[in-house]
Amino acid sequence: MSIKVALLRGINVGGKNILPMQDLREILAELGCEGTKTYIQSGNVVFKSKQKSDALAKHISRAVEKRFGFEPSVLVISATTFAAIAGANPYAAKAAEQKHVHTYFLADPADDPDMQRMHGRKTSTEEFMLTDKALFFHAPDGIARSKLAKELERHLGVGATGRNQRTVEKLQAMLAELT
Repeated sequence: MSIKVALLRGINVGGKNILPMQDLREILAELGCEGTKTYIQSGNVVFKSKQKSDALAKHISRAVEKRFGFEPSVLVISATTFAAIAGANPYAAKAAEQKHVHTYFLADPADDPDMQRMHGRKTSTEEFMLTDKALFFHAPDGIARSKLAKELERHLGVGATGRNQRTVEKLQAMLAELT
């Protein structure tokens, strides 16, 4: 079994697409996952599984749809990949507050991002760096005020799900507990 993290997008937001974490843990158990632990009510889960990440992501999404009537976007990545992405964030140490540093995990490499538009939408205080697996984003004035954050996926041209630095660090700690 390998250790993995699943990041679900668009659940438990504003009373829409509610997915209790206990139910998510049950779904993962039904799919053969072990040691499942969730973090906060927004679809962050670590576990062990024999299944391949892409197949498991589809199984999770379909199981949620079957039980709750909506099909969330699910990204499943290995603990090793998660750690490599988390460790590559150039803004993690320099931010005054963890809530201002974000990692957007990419479903696929952004082969043709609109970098000109992205640079045009960021404010003078915002910074970002794109890799083949993630976009790292520092928004010191807050993510809710960021025009770039609202349009990131469209400009990247691929699916992405973001987590703030506090969540990334908590998930790393939870992954370490599973080893």
